[in-house]
Amino acid sequence: MFCFPRMIAAAALIAVALPLSHAAAQEKTLTVFAAASMKNALDDANAAFTKATGVKVTASYAASSALAKQIEGGAPADVFISADLQWMDYVAGKSLIKADTRLNLLGNRLVLIAPTDSKLDKVTIAKPFDIAKLAGDGRIAVADVKAVPAGLYAKAALENLDGWAAAEPKLAMAENVRATLAFVARGETPVGIVYETDAKVEPKVKIAGVFPESSHPPIVYPVAATAASTNADNANYLKFLRTGEAKAIFDKYGFSFLIKS
Repeated sequence: MFCFPRMIAAAALIAVALPLSHAAAQEKTLTVFAAASMKNALDDANAAFTKATGVKVTASYAASSALAKQIEGGAPADVFISADLQWMDYVAGKSLIKADTRLNLLGNRLVLIAPTDSKLDKVTIAKPFDIAKLAGDGRIAVADVKAVPAGLYAKAALENLDGWAAAEPKLAMAENVRATLAFVARGETPVGIVYETDAKVEPKVKIAGVFPESSHPPIVYPVAATAASTNADNANYLKFLRTGEAKAIFDKYGFSFLIKS
């Protein structure tokens, strides 16, 4: 009889412990901050990673500049994928990433886009390149040329091709490359400059020309675990991004895979 209350107490402890354990299992997640241009491809890669490991990936997409500043401000990211080396260097310089986890994952190309019904097509982009003339009375959609990687690449290319001075007054700058893409897709601007991978996922635009790779710095997407993260799944996630399965996904969306087997 004296054991009965003890048995009830033990059963109660077990009843409490079981839901907690289940909840803990459900909360196994990874938070990734990634460049806006990666959304479609990385969503697929994250789904594949979750299927293989059971670890849910929560991705936050924005301009690399904005994400780097958020990480600097203490935002709880486990992994950062930038659309350029500059912003990864920025967080590295502030000791906000684990340097030994950093690697160059992907490459991309810079393209000129126009609405699908535009007469603009098969434009040869070479010096001198008068994009302002192509825009006519309209404006040129670009990402913020002072901070966002896609905008920085666009500015470098136009400067190199002697088109910057005429183009600058006509710029319609957006907060990230996907917002730039939307300007053209909605017909708000007759031309825009985005990554090739962005153009490929938007049926309302077409690629009117490709910028020579020599006209701008190489487009490189580095990835690294953040210094503040203690998530044990970081290593497995970064390892997955190097796999053939991940490569096939990124290839499908038009990225170049920089990991050498």
